[in-house]
Amino acid sequence: MENREERVDERLAQLEERVGRLERDRNDAGDQRPEPAAERPGEGTGGPEGADVFWALNRIKRMADPERGAVLFTGQVPLPTGERYEWQEAAEAAELIEADWSEVAGAIEALGHPVRLTLLQRVLTGTADTAALKQDPSLGTTGQLYHHLRRLTADGWLRSAGRGRYRVPPERIVPLLVVLMAARR
Repeated sequence: MENREERVDERLAQLEERVGRLERDRNDAGDQRPEPAAERPGEGTGGPEGADVFWALNRIKRMADPERGAVLFTGQVPLPTGERYEWQEAAEAAELIEADWSEVAGAIEALGHPVRLTLLQRVLTGTADTAALKQDPSLGTTGQLYHHLRRLTADGWLRSAGRGRYRVPPERIVPLLVVLMAARR
């Protein structure tokens, strides 16, 4: 048993060292956005000391049916409110391509209004009750605010937390940030 614990401790130390190197290298690189994967030389290579910049892609390629493909998104999100969320989701690429895309049009459309995006951002960062939201002039009149709250709630981007309070459902936080990240590309 002791031998196993020593191996776990050794493995943990190695992982901590690797994470430390990755964080240092990331900080040294500054806040530069990476070039698109299709334009990067040497698939799965690059980075400091042979670090695999395509670690998630290479892993999903090993796990997925090569004829069906796969898509993965994941994240860990510490919010200004002190909450922390982690999420991962994968799907077959072929299944997504073959699906009826019109079924998700409402959820995507709900994000297509600047006031709704601002509203989601406010709720996600801690302004979650309607009394405080009404004070924000960028969210429009009280009637407009309630219209946007109803739309975001109906499409699952917000959930009532009782007594005029709202929250972004935990299972929607990382997907929301992924959509925002994808829209910036």
